[in-house]
Amino acid sequence: MAKDRSSSNDFTGPLRRLLMAVLVLALTGVFLLWRIDSPRVERFRAQVTDRFVPNLDWAMAPVTGTINLLRDFQSYQRLSEQNRELRSELRQMQAWKEAALQLEQENARLLDLNNVRLDPRLTFITGTVLADSGSPYRQSVLLNVGARDGLIEGWATMDGIGLVGRIAGVGKNTARVILLTDASSRIPATIQPSGQRAMVTGDNSAAPPLDFIENPELVRPGDRVISSGDGGVFPAGILIGQVAADPGGRLRVRLAADYERLEFLRVLRHHGNEKVPDTAHVITSDGPLADPAAPVGVTQ
Repeated sequence: MAKDRSSSNDFTGPLRRLLMAVLVLALTGVFLLWRIDSPRVERFRAQVTDRFVPNLDWAMAPVTGTINLLRDFQSYQRLSEQNRELRSELRQMQAWKEAALQLEQENARLLDLNNVRLDPRLTFITGTVLADSGSPYRQSVLLNVGARDGLIEGWATMDGIGLVGRIAGVGKNTARVILLTDASSRIPATIQPSGQRAMVTGDNSAAPPLDFIENPELVRPGDRVISSGDGGVFPAGILIGQVAADPGGRLRVRLAADYERLEFLRVLRHHGNEKVPDTAHVITSDGPLADPAAPVGVTQ
């Protein structure tokens, strides 16, 4: 057994040295061949490259895949960072957008309050809605103006477009407004263009009904409803809304005021219509009114 092992070592040792010498000579020849600057050698190198390199694609596939994977991972990291930055910018833009929308709505309402055409004799004070105490049984809001601002119960309130309600309670710094939709609200109104008188009666719904219409046949959906000024509580000519018919055929008022966004309300200082103390002193174009008890042809 010892002899066989020694003979095996004697055979493999020279063979290894021979193979190593052949490999070194081959590599040296390839190196020298690749370094020779000659047209013939260049053509030979090109032929060798065309012959062997395309066939080595399968061997380079793992290396190429690994490189592409690393590149994709780096690209994914960059995309992830960009997405985080974009999300942060988007949150900021959403906050700015919300602030811009709130400012736009507030500005539009203030502009509406300034552009409403009312009787030039009327003065007003604008208050901010502090709270909404609306419920199925009571529809009202609270303003940040009160007795210190000269408010009196019964004065009309409106937003930038239409009538909202009336002052029903005044404190030192606050005032409560009963809305037109409240069940205790009753507003004398005139329907245009027919001129029919009616009563806007609140019933805790978004569209209060029209009651006591003089001639309902002359009223059509879409007609304007304004305050009539009867009773001397509200000034005449304030827009309330438009006539609409519910599914049951009852005439109601589609209110012009935006009850969903009551932020500012204008309180109209209205001290009632001026009354004539003595009708006998009313002057007509023909002179003083004739006494119906006087004889014909005789005036007082």
